[in-house]
Amino acid sequence: MSSRVILSVAGSDRPGLTQALADAVLAAGGNWLESHLSRLGGTYVGSVLVELDPAGLPTLEEHIRAVDETGLRVAIVPAGEEPEAHGKPLWIELVGQDRPGIVREVTAVLSGLGVNIEDFSTGTENSAWSGELLFRMNALVIVPSGTSAEDVQTALEAISGEIMVDFTFAPPDS
Repeated sequence: MSSRVILSVAGSDRPGLTQALADAVLAAGGNWLESHLSRLGGTYVGSVLVELDPAGLPTLEEHIRAVDETGLRVAIVPAGEEPEAHGKPLWIELVGQDRPGIVREVTAVLSGLGVNIEDFSTGTENSAWSGELLFRMNALVIVPSGTSAEDVQTALEAISGEIMVDFTFAPPDS
């Protein structure tokens, strides 16, 4: 029987950090299943889903301590069960002038509709035309039964003028 754990990582960015994590996983006989790793605010951050035999957990912990000594903080957290998704997936993209509160407003609408966020990424960039700072959001959400993608679109478009953003909606196969 195998178990799954999540490695949660943060530390000073430098070459070799992902390899150090991969070395630790392999040394424990683990399988690297999924990850989200990036440089955020000048810091290497992310998470890695690992599957391994429970007997390999002490070896993983030992090798992770060695990675910790290089300045990368790594926490090992048991992974939960994958709940069955009830509803329909929908991709949402947002683009607008950056300002405080955009994420709060969008997530309040989604939460109010019972929409679950499966994947969420945001970033800022300079506009090619004006040079102003633009905010981008990409989200994969699960729209619950009883709510339609059109309901989500209508609710988000109702706040788009207030927060000065444009939304694009698409099924996940797009």
